[in-house]
Amino acid sequence: MPLTPEVLTAQGEVVAWLASLDVSFATDEEPWFTIDGVESPRQIGSDGSGGAVILLPPQNVLYVSSEGRAGVIADSFDAFIQLVVARPYWLDILKFSAGGDLQEMRRAADALEATLDDEDDVNEAREEIRSALDLPEASDPVGALYEAVAASDAIVRATDGSPFTTLFNRFSIDSNPMLRNAAA
Repeated sequence: MPLTPEVLTAQGEVVAWLASLDVSFATDEEPWFTIDGVESPRQIGSDGSGGAVILLPPQNVLYVSSEGRAGVIADSFDAFIQLVVARPYWLDILKFSAGGDLQEMRRAADALEATLDDEDDVNEAREEIRSALDLPEASDPVGALYEAVAASDAIVRATDGSPFTTLFNRFSIDSNPMLRNAAA
């Protein structure tokens, strides 16, 4: 059976483990954005920073940040869960992507993994989620994230009609002393 939001939310323990990785499957009532060509966006979750996770037709997963950035982050719900499990700091990988440079994203992922404060808790959550969902480990979650965001053609707009920008941010880990030192 394919993994769907409904299958996932029926497994309360898995939802709790995912919450420890900063993904909630509670949704906002009022959408604060529109998506060109999508009449009723299906919000399936959110994160701690106020961003929304949207399941688009056919099954792409779109992330809409509360800071005016948006893009497809996974080509399926399964791939989204694999990304969250493998790289719970995926949003920071995009923040430190140097404008969408895959090698810089890989550097950021390595540095972020090295600086996890709660590495044992994250690894336990990873194991529990994969086991409960019979979810394979993602072979290249950073590459898949890069491909999804780079190919994203979803146009998300604020309530005033202004378009959101890409999820790729201009920073690199070299602009953050802690990450720069972790990568050294």
